[in-house]
Amino acid sequence: MLTKEEIELLDTNGYLNLGQLLTSEQVEQINDRLAELMDSEGENAGAELAESKYIRHPKEEGADRLADLVNKGPVFDVFYTHPRVLAGIEAVLGQEYKLSSLNYRAAKPGKGHQKLHVDWKNTAVNGTYKVCNSIWLLDDFTEHNGSTRIVPKTHKISLLPDEAMTDPNEKHPDEIRIIAPAGSVFIFNSHVWHGGTTNQTDHDRRSIHSYFCTREQPQQIDQKKYITQETLQRIGEKGKRILDV
Repeated sequence: MLTKEEIELLDTNGYLNLGQLLTSEQVEQINDRLAELMDSEGENAGAELAESKYIRHPKEEGADRLADLVNKGPVFDVFYTHPRVLAGIEAVLGQEYKLSSLNYRAAKPGKGHQKLHVDWKNTAVNGTYKVCNSIWLLDDFTEHNGSTRIVPKTHKISLLPDEAMTDPNEKHPDEIRIIAPAGSVFIFNSHVWHGGTTNQTDHDRRSIHSYFCTREQPQQIDQKKYITQETLQRIGEKGKRILDV
């Protein structure tokens, strides 16, 4: 599902643009369902994040969050089963991986900035990676609406942003921005330095993260705890293995 060149780019730079994997109709359906969930969950939106001891920042000022999308409609199945995404995850983590969490994040107008960080407690050891993320763009990502920044190749160095930079909130001279149309998907090695930027527009900047880890690691969202019979009946044996349920 990935070319040799794509795998090499992912390994070298720590991220890869997989192109537009969602049609405009799919993006619209997904955004409609997310709006329904935000309305129905209200103040409890993203409550599953707070219940997890493996998520450092369950509540984020200036961003809407939803969690456990695995069990909130078949429209979200594609996020952890798409073959090109799984090929990218496997290229980073090897064959023994599982979904850690499937969450929604929308940077609010004037908000959304994050310091450069990694999604692991320390640096990678001998090129052995523990976590890998995919970000699904549900709006066009532009220079102005809080697009994600990444510092290429930093997954291969033995320093964290807090150790290497005076202030990881500042712009890094080598950082690039994820600029692409809605429906696009980017894989990024979660050991690469990355972070959100400030949304300078009047509209939310929406995305979904399907985040994976190696099989020996605890999941951010305990899939066994939340899995429903409806989901189990729908996803088949491959889906059950990916979720580790």
